[in-house]
Amino acid sequence: MNRRTGPLVDPAELPDWLRGLVERSADLDPGHFGWPRENPPAEARPAAVLVLFGEGADGPDVLLLRRADGLSSHPGQVAFPGGSLDDVDRGPVDAALREAVEEVGLRPEGVRPVATLPELHVAHSGFRVTPVLAHWAEPSPVSPVDPGETAAVARVPISWLTDPANRLRVELTGRHASPAFLVPGMLVWGFTGGLLSGLLDLAGWSRRWNRSDVRELDEAWRAAEEAEDIGFGRS
Repeated sequence: MNRRTGPLVDPAELPDWLRGLVERSADLDPGHFGWPRENPPAEARPAAVLVLFGEGADGPDVLLLRRADGLSSHPGQVAFPGGSLDDVDRGPVDAALREAVEEVGLRPEGVRPVATLPELHVAHSGFRVTPVLAHWAEPSPVSPVDPGETAAVARVPISWLTDPANRLRVELTGRHASPAFLVPGMLVWGFTGGLLSGLLDLAGWSRRWNRSDVRELDEAWRAAEEAEDIGFGRS
C-alpha cells in the first residue's frame, strides 16, 4: 500500500461493539472488500466517504443517504456521505467530514474518526476512494441540505442490515453479482453495498444469508420500495 491505513485511535477507548472492527482495520488490503489488491492508478482522482457508526434506540447503526433522482451522476443511489478531495482538505478524513457537513448538515464536533481503510478504485467513475470509519459520539440531527442533491438521510440499524431477509445480490448485464441490502425505500448496492458487506464481515456482525438470491436491478429496487417501513431514523 502507498500509505498507512488502520486505527486512528486506541480501540480500547471505543464502545465494545465498535472495538473489534477498528482493531481489524489494520493490515487490510482491498481484496477483503472484493476489489483488486493492486494500488489504484495514480491518475484516479482521490475521494473519501464517511462511514459513520452511531448507537440509537435500535442499537448500533450507520448513516446512509439517497442521492436525488434528478442528478446526472448515480441518480437515486444510496451512498455514504463523501466526495472528492478539495485543495482545502488536509486528507481523506477532512474531506469526508466536510462532505458530510455539506450534504446532511452533520455537526463534526460530535464525530470521532477512528480508522481509515485502503483506497478502493471505482473504475467506472475514475475515483480512488478512502473509506473513513468514524464513531458518532454525540449524534446531531441530520437531513438533506440540498434536496436537489440528497433525497433522504437514514440511520440504518446494523441489526436490519444483518437480517438475512434483507440481503441479496444484484446482477447487472455483463457484470458479476454484488452484495445488496433492502432498506425501506432504499436499495443499497454497488460500491456502497460491497463496502458495507465487507465491513459487516470484518466486524463479525454478519449472519448467514442466501447468496444465491440474485436479482436484476429493477426487481431489487421494487423489493426495496415494498419493504416494510419500520420507521427507523429516516429524514
